[in-house]
Amino acid sequence: MVIKMTNPFKIPESVLVVIHTADLQVLVMERAGNPGFWQSVTGSKDSLNEDVAGTAAREVMEETGLDVRQFRLSDWELRNIYEIYPIWRHRYAPGVIHNTEHVFGLTLPHITDITLAEREHVRYRWLPFLEAAECCFSASNAEAILQLPRRIHHAK
Repeated sequence: MVIKMTNPFKIPESVLVVIHTADLQVLVMERAGNPGFWQSVTGSKDSLNEDVAGTAAREVMEETGLDVRQFRLSDWELRNIYEIYPIWRHRYAPGVIHNTEHVFGLTLPHITDITLAEREHVRYRWLPFLEAAECCFSASNAEAILQLPRRIHHAK
């Protein structure tokens, strides 16, 4: 008999996926339980064996219903290390106070309807990139969105 041990704590490594169109329209979603908390797709690794590209693909599917294999997912090779808000530290192992966030972009050919994960988000909007950045609660999310013009230009 094999007993699988699960880690009761979140892994302090996550992804941020900015979903956008080539003409700089950006998808933002409002968190359930946090009115006014708008963000891109985010989420933590499920296991130490999951690579961050796999985490990004899984989180996009869970939060939007989109399959990244149908689009262009790019690792921006950008890492943000930030302090975990004290209110959420109980989710992590004792003494863990920092998270490493890996930033990705997902380019869609046009604005697309998505299917929200009801337990995570209550509504979504497609906004021009400057407006999307302005409405984000997270500074690292806003900064990633502001990099879009440069990222798209370099990708061509």
